[in-house]
Amino acid sequence: MKINEELKKYNIKPCKYTNVGNITIVDTNDSRYVIKRNNYNDVYNYLKVRNYSYYPEVISDLKDSYIITKYISSNNMPDEQKIDDIIDLISLLHNKTTHFKEVDSDEYHRLYDDLNNNIIYLFQYYNDLMTIIESKIYFSPPEYLLARNISKIYLSLDISKKLLDKWYEDVISIKNKRLVVLHNNLKLDHFIYSDKPYLISWDKSRIDMPIFDLYKLYKNEGDKFSYDETLKRYEKDYPLKDYERNLFFILLLLPPKIEFKDTLVNMCIEIDKVLKEIDKANEFISPYYLKDS
Repeated sequence: MKINEELKKYNIKPCKYTNVGNITIVDTNDSRYVIKRNNYNDVYNYLKVRNYSYYPEVISDLKDSYIITKYISSNNMPDEQKIDDIIDLISLLHNKTTHFKEVDSDEYHRLYDDLNNNIIYLFQYYNDLMTIIESKIYFSPPEYLLARNISKIYLSLDISKKLLDKWYEDVISIKNKRLVVLHNNLKLDHFIYSDKPYLISWDKSRIDMPIFDLYKLYKNEGDKFSYDETLKRYEKDYPLKDYERNLFFILLLLPPKIEFKDTLVNMCIEIDKVLKEIDKANEFISPYYLKDS
């Protein structure tokens, strides 16, 4: 069904369309709307039932092929304030949607195996990569940069492995898994402040452990804020269990796979970015890790 046919159902008479990514902004003579394909994840119904209203007002039927919401104009504000507001909205979301699901040990074991295999793979990948680099008489600038700092990657993998074993030891006897609604796509572009704060772009929302929203925000915007202060702000309203926090740390510590597929300059920029992320994650996690040790 075409967009204009969907709009007619709600007496919306467009005079202008603007495509922005996967959404279309529809202007009428006196209003603006956002329309996009409906992925039928039913999140809006659940948020309404849980009395969580920090999302754009939906004016279409949730069974339609498209979702139509009112357009919200955003006020300018510093990125640091946006991060604080996002964290407040997420801790509230998790509080309002917390529930528990009975699980067996196999579920935790599968997650342990997935993470453990990833750690083993990354260890082997970087060992093989360093063997190739060190066999050369002359290093390129990105090869030299990686070789000088490879110990940071190995240390990060080593700590993640220790935390993973500790996490598995803690969760293997837990029968009820704490779950929440995740926005699952947190970034500054998905936050708007108008008459109140709003989170937009709920297409990827799902049910899972609360730490995945924190992880997604840190991966998308971690260079713009302090990990430590943000986590404290979140836990002030929604304290994490020790095993949840450890899983969050494990995900943060896992380095990406660096592949030499770009120009020398771009590879230096990429490697430098990865190393800075590793430094920041280790600095953030070390007080917790040393305390547990």
